[in-house]
Amino acid sequence: MSRIGKELIVMPSGVSAKFENNTLTVSGPKGTLSQTIDSEIRTIIDGQNLSFEIATESATSNAKHGLYRALAHNMVVGVSEGFTKTLQISGVGYKASVSGNKLVMNLGFSHPVEVEIPSDLKVTCPSATEVTISGADRQKVGQFASKIKYIRPVEPYHGYGIKYSDEVVIRKVGKTAGKGKK
Repeated sequence: MSRIGKELIVMPSGVSAKFENNTLTVSGPKGTLSQTIDSEIRTIIDGQNLSFEIATESATSNAKHGLYRALAHNMVVGVSEGFTKTLQISGVGYKASVSGNKLVMNLGFSHPVEVEIPSDLKVTCPSATEVTISGADRQKVGQFASKIKYIRPVEPYHGYGIKYSDEVVIRKVGKTAGKGKK
């Protein structure tokens, strides 16, 4: 039995869950999320408690037990509190702004880069060099943040590019040849 899978999920007030046709649906103030659950795992909803048990033993049932419990926990947290990722932009003239349903970024290319914002995510720019992505679905928030970061990854010599706010960039030392050495 999985250590993570054994843990009970206590749903906060305002959050409800229902399970039918192998689909778990969690609703709350931030929205509604659903996830298909494998038939090897039994879902138990008891009032405001949600738990999972292994229905049939197999080689992968232990891993699936923990997986579906973690996915369900992320759904409960997402519809009650939501998830947020913050990106920082550094570089001379690099900046970002939200225009309608597009994120417009100047990143040193010959043209501004426009990225379509998914309808279920909220993107804000508290400053010209900071982008905040928030939403109920943890996977979509992380995937969109990764997509933006991929446009201009941080280069190690000057630190120019897009990075997560909690990411540490290992800087490299440049060449020293020709700078006063004889």
